[in-house]
Amino acid sequence: MTRQLPLSLVRNVGIMAHIDAGKTTVSERVLFYSGKIHKIGEVHDGQAVMDWMDQEQERGITITSAATTTSWRGHRITLIDTPGHVDFTAEVERSLRVLDGAVALFCAVGGVQPQSEKVWRQSEKYSVPKIAFVNKMDRAGADFTGVVSEIQSELGGNAVPMVVPIGSEEKFCGIIDLIAMRAVYYDEIDSGMTFREEDIPSAMSAEAGKWRANLVERCAEQDDALLERFLEGGELSPDELIAVIRRATIARRVVPVYCGSAFKNKGIQRLLDGIVRFLPSPEDLPPIIHAGGAEEAARIPSDDEPFSALAFKVVADKHMGKLTYLRVYSGTVQSGTVVYNSTRDLEQRVARIIRMHANRQETIEEARCGDIVAAVGLAKTGTGDTLCCRKNPIVLETIEFPAPVVSVSIKPEGRDDADRMSQALRHLADEDPTFVVGFDEETSETILSGMGELHLEVLVERLRREFTVRGTIGRPEVAYRETGTAAVEGEYKHVKQTGGRGQYAHVCMRLEPTDPGRGFSFVSEVKGGRVPTEYIPSVERGVVRAMQRGPCGGFPVVDMCVTLLDGSYHEVDSSDFAFQEAAWACFRDLFMRTSPELLEPVMAVEAVVPEEHMGPATGSICQRRGRIEAMDEQAGLKVIRGMVPLSEMFGYSNTIRTLTQGRGSFSMHFEHYEAVPFAIAEEIIRARRAAGKVR
Repeated sequence: MTRQLPLSLVRNVGIMAHIDAGKTTVSERVLFYSGKIHKIGEVHDGQAVMDWMDQEQERGITITSAATTTSWRGHRITLIDTPGHVDFTAEVERSLRVLDGAVALFCAVGGVQPQSEKVWRQSEKYSVPKIAFVNKMDRAGADFTGVVSEIQSELGGNAVPMVVPIGSEEKFCGIIDLIAMRAVYYDEIDSGMTFREEDIPSAMSAEAGKWRANLVERCAEQDDALLERFLEGGELSPDELIAVIRRATIARRVVPVYCGSAFKNKGIQRLLDGIVRFLPSPEDLPPIIHAGGAEEAARIPSDDEPFSALAFKVVADKHMGKLTYLRVYSGTVQSGTVVYNSTRDLEQRVARIIRMHANRQETIEEARCGDIVAAVGLAKTGTGDTLCCRKNPIVLETIEFPAPVVSVSIKPEGRDDADRMSQALRHLADEDPTFVVGFDEETSETILSGMGELHLEVLVERLRREFTVRGTIGRPEVAYRETGTAAVEGEYKHVKQTGGRGQYAHVCMRLEPTDPGRGFSFVSEVKGGRVPTEYIPSVERGVVRAMQRGPCGGFPVVDMCVTLLDGSYHEVDSSDFAFQEAAWACFRDLFMRTSPELLEPVMAVEAVVPEEHMGPATGSICQRRGRIEAMDEQAGLKVIRGMVPLSEMFGYSNTIRTLTQGRGSFSMHFEHYEAVPFAIAEEIIRARRAAGKVR
């Protein structure tokens, strides 16, 4: 089967960065210069193509990752614009799982910021090759070389500039292409659509020569033959430089760096050149392997291989129902084809295949290897599921998402709202794996859990707008955890006689704390059949049920190892239920003797404030039980970095603006769990018991 475009000319690329680094603005310019759109939309006007949701346009931020397809120099580029806010980190996670390359965007003033570091780590987890773009070179305090140094020192990336800026701040007027050794100036009359190449200005020839030598040296380091020629004084041709940089970028040994100002329409065309020159095509990637490690199930990226694809995103579309976003890793799939969901062991029919352009849709007849498309008809397919041929099954590596850290309660205002709310919440939970819906039986409340205040705020607003559900929202609650700090042993006998067959189960267990983050483990050391083999899983189920609501504050218990040491049974009265009940009661009794403590999520916070407001800003962090860990200077502003419990950060955005006369800002992301001070833990548990949330 022949394909319309060789696989080598396909690029699947995402743009990732800290919030407000200019991702959507860069995306708009990429679409404009490649001819996909004919008018530039600005984020601040709510006109950006990639920010199509009402809330994105109103808030001026990206909430959901949007995909589109365009072309540049004969290559087809599928572009995904990802959110920068930490609350929507799941959108970045699932996008990077299916992308072949990424553009890491950095603000020329802010440099490497907290979320820049987080998305970089996410891309490294999935071995995604990257090029970097230093944006906002026209802003006061722009420092291109400083950002390059930060990429090297803070992110560990081998950053190699492909261009250098001509001027900076208000004098930024163009770039020098270090491969072609030409100065490039952009025409402001037609929004930078046309540009001219000239000789390098004499005032910059020395600096350009220095950076060109750096580029050639870095390239020579990647190839022994080139290194030998370089040491002998030989010059490397542009084609040789491009070839060796491409190989090194795909191997993640080099990060090519570009710069410009997307808002002022400078530098984007060279970035597009970098995308098609250096980032990999699907055929440059290694074969995909069965998640269990079965070599015989490997797939080479090719149309001729058996079909395999990963469902990485689910969206509830008001007109078409459920849209399932797919990345095709091998083979082809046509509309009307029956595919096998190897994750859930079921078959479904692909009713339609759609190529997305943000929220606009183009129906296509088939999807080929390397394509990122949406499918209609896969009602029972969820995020992370593998689709393939039943005759040639494979299970691809799924996507791991962080656990939610903030919860709110919601009560429908009327009976009609109650009916609509359950269906709407099911749709939203299908779309977003970091949004968890639960029900508190003691208070008869529906509990919504997410990644932060903004995350839940956006979802509640979607309930109101898209599903016309009215509800009363409770105060945000923190996802506390419980854990033990000492090892204990004990036993419990569950004996009930009510006439006829009774209930009998006897268990002896040991509880031990494990290292933070290790989670739960269950071990059986029973010998001699004192607890029959068929009842040991029942003991584990009882322990797991007890850990879901800890005896201290009703929070989940984490980081514990439970060992079943001994026990006894009755030939008639013992049962699965009896051993579950015995394990449940034994765990609760023993856990209270482990000197339990409450754990709370701690956030890494970065506040950026003017120097004159430094005192009040640091004081506000300390008042919130925060620890100041570093203070730096950045473009004339002070940067305060610290660790603060999440419970103390609610409403902090208003506080920081008030303290700095509207000039300060902050960002935060989840770092780890820490023990809550005893007095505060007692207060939390007392309040939970008063509310009837502790059994």
